[in-house]
Amino acid sequence: MNVGRSWLLALLTLSGICAARADAVEDFYKGKTITLIVSTTAGSSYDLMGRTIAHHLGKFIPGNPQIIVRNQPGAGGITAANTLFRTAPKDGTVIAGLQGSVPFEPLLGTKEADFDASKFNWLGSPSTETCVLTVWGEAAAKSISAARQQEVTVGSSGVNANPSFTARLLNSVLGTKLRLIYGYPGQPDVFLAMEKGEVDGHPCVFWSALVSTRPAWLKEKKVNLLLQYGPAKEADLPDVPFIGDLVTNAEDRLLLDAAFAPLALGRPYVMPPDVPADRVAALRKAMDEVYRDRDFIAETKQVNLSVNLPRTGADIQDLVHRTYAMPASTIERLKSLSNQ
Repeated sequence: MNVGRSWLLALLTLSGICAARADAVEDFYKGKTITLIVSTTAGSSYDLMGRTIAHHLGKFIPGNPQIIVRNQPGAGGITAANTLFRTAPKDGTVIAGLQGSVPFEPLLGTKEADFDASKFNWLGSPSTETCVLTVWGEAAAKSISAARQQEVTVGSSGVNANPSFTARLLNSVLGTKLRLIYGYPGQPDVFLAMEKGEVDGHPCVFWSALVSTRPAWLKEKKVNLLLQYGPAKEADLPDVPFIGDLVTNAEDRLLLDAAFAPLALGRPYVMPPDVPADRVAALRKAMDEVYRDRDFIAETKQVNLSVNLPRTGADIQDLVHRTYAMPASTIERLKSLSNQ
């Protein structure tokens, strides 16, 4: 009887502690405003996703705070990450949506990246990303085999931009003959150059972005998709070769795991370091609920946003740690391709 009473007392005590923590989170967020920093310009797919999440997130957070969106573009998302790490309040009232490549910039030795990705509180991501090597339909290369035999010109902004890195990676691992043409400010400019015949294609177009921004290209078969790559095959692209099926060398496969970690993160959301643990837990739970929410999913479909394979904050935290723990030889090879 005494043992039973002890268990009952312990259970009631634990329930009281959990309730007190939930009440503390609700009390903190009631009447508050959370700022969601989007690390790109207004109108981008990242911005659209951030604003769509903001429409629904508050109803799942205890206390139902208001969510406002603020754009802070710069340095491919590094500016927003620096702000989050260095100067943003660490009380749970600021979160950010980053590009998937940003957490790994310090790993590559990017001097502008003044943050420690392992100390961020990762909240989750609505999707993973699949990239496609995309060429204009009139270009000579019609397959990945052809791109190994003949030159394919691809557009990029500069030597160290992500499309440039991707082109060098594909050339190194697959033996493709992608020749970079620099000077295009962004992806829309490369798309226009493809239409004009200035370049053959783009080395790394997000499938989700292609579907949402250039649906006519796909419907009218104006482009050829030579290769898909990322953490897994895209179900909507059964006839497009997957890089994982083409690479058998163990060292090359490790390199691809490290290189495509940003795609596995997709569009991650994050809080600064040192936010109280109960608020981090509440925001992680709220993000998970948003990704399953029927209204949120309906809105993403209306604006052609992809929500596939959502990842939890714990998933992202683990992936960041595992990537930073890659063999030194793999990281050095990654750096050599990233910094030319």
